[in-house]
Amino acid sequence: MSQADVSYSCGSCGYPLNLASSNRITSEIGSKYRKSIRKGSISFASIDLSRFTQFDEVSCFPICLNRHGSKTKLLCRQCGVHIGYGYVDAHVLHDTESSPISNSYYKQIVIKIRALQPSDPV
Repeated sequence: MSQADVSYSCGSCGYPLNLASSNRITSEIGSKYRKSIRKGSISFASIDLSRFTQFDEVSCFPICLNRHGSKTKLLCRQCGVHIGYGYVDAHVLHDTESSPISNSYYKQIVIKIRALQPSDPV
């Protein structure tokens, strides 16, 4: 982690989430990135899944109608506050029904900005 990197914790309880600004997806710096910031969310390339509790959300619509496939709600492991979502491609769902979930399982990881706070440097 470089000196310019920021680590993030849960905005509610301060639990370290092991999220670093260096893992943010910034390749879309343009109108799409600015739109996500205005909506109050940022995307990460990878996260430490051991820091989150995961709940699959069931949709009333068929998976083929959902542009992201399926989504999993990511909660702080310590206090249970909603931090963001992990989105899964529809075709990946059929291939990984019995395999363990890893970072590569998620196509996109979206975290709510207001659910984060910068961690104190050690």
